[in-house]
Amino acid sequence: MKQISNYMRDEKSRHMLNELTQKTFGFDFENWVTNGYFEGDYIPYSIEHEGKIISNVSANRMQFMQNGVLKNYIQIGTVMTDENYRKQGLAADLIKRVIEEYKNACDGIYLFGNLDAVGFYLKMGFKTINQYRYSVKEEFCTCEKADVRFKPIKDFGEEKKKQYLDRVRESALHSSFEQVNKYGLQMFYTSWFDNLFYAEDIDCFIVLEMEEDLAILQSVLCKEKVALTEVLKRMDISRCRLGFTPLDEDKEKCISEVYDGGDDYRLFYIGEELKSIEQGKLYFPDLSHA
Repeated sequence: MKQISNYMRDEKSRHMLNELTQKTFGFDFENWVTNGYFEGDYIPYSIEHEGKIISNVSANRMQFMQNGVLKNYIQIGTVMTDENYRKQGLAADLIKRVIEEYKNACDGIYLFGNLDAVGFYLKMGFKTINQYRYSVKEEFCTCEKADVRFKPIKDFGEEKKKQYLDRVRESALHSSFEQVNKYGLQMFYTSWFDNLFYAEDIDCFIVLEMEEDLAILQSVLCKEKVALTEVLKRMDISRCRLGFTPLDEDKEKCISEVYDGGDDYRLFYIGEELKSIEQGKLYFPDLSHA
């Protein structure tokens, strides 16, 4: 067995990682890398044995503009071990390596852990913390609508898709806790363009998911800032939850609730500065989960 890391541009090693991610989570990184969306902020730390990756933990360099202050966090993700090699402490060894490597080089380390792994992460020295999730008040969802509505980006042709890529790289802040280096992760979630919409009159893109009658607004991308109410006027919705923390001037239009991850995960952290997430009633953007 040997440890290898930071190999995403090495085709042979990446294919070994893809085999394990497909087996464990049902996805791989191949199209993401070959289409140019990988920019170096996702760094796998893996154990290779007999031509296979048998365990992996990845460090994700995350830059956030947090209430006007740039923060550099490390998000641990893609924690997995082949079922034939579990209960040997392999993932724990990799997590320890990542913590040791980054603990003095960032503002904090965090991860979204599965509910059945709570005890494991607590033993590793992590603590749990809550976030605050925001829903838009009903009157702002059912307000008088604008003449122009958001339409699927696919209705606008290839040039509009290229414009979307530019907006992901550079756009006005629409959150008080917004990922700055979002290109890689956002394209991981939106590269098929199925959940993207565009409103011509305000030159604005949104990432939108629907859960029955609940709209989940995950991202707002404009060259110039657009008020949340202007976005909502161009959406045919009755209920809306935000996948990000709204700007301070938009919080009065929302209802906030303590969110511990529900049935999906718990948020774990190392580093005192990350206490500011709960204290500041912040929410890690949905599209920033690695």
